[in-house]
Amino acid sequence: MVADGPPASDPCLFCDIIAHRRPGYFVYEDDATVAFLDLYPLSRGHLLVVPRRHVDRLTDLAPADYAPVLRGLVEVCRRVGRLAADYNVGVNQGAAAGQIVFHLHFHVIPRYGEPSPFAPSSRTRLTEAEATDLIARLGRP
Repeated sequence: MVADGPPASDPCLFCDIIAHRRPGYFVYEDDATVAFLDLYPLSRGHLLVVPRRHVDRLTDLAPADYAPVLRGLVEVCRRVGRLAADYNVGVNQGAAAGQIVFHLHFHVIPRYGEPSPFAPSSRTRLTEAEATDLIARLGRP
């Protein structure tokens, strides 16, 4: 199955993997998503869950794709549960957040008792002033 993606003049690594133009260690495929092993894993069994349709960011995903992509992500999380009971699910959005390949992808990272790379060593409590400012910027429900 060939993925929707950027034109050939603007190649996308994940579109090429999805289309089997580049190698990938696939563990799951459906009509909306694929999952393959990360070549630079943070832990054993670190997977990437990728929508077949090329979008750079989560906010670019079409509403019609929400449920199918989430179904694929949930299925991959169930499979990761065969390796470890605990795991992280993460998505990096933008270069400053650590996104390297600009095709939406979710990291599913099995945890084997080691400290999470996403947990800072110390956290400070949110103040009332910070909360008020954030609510004003983000909008109330």
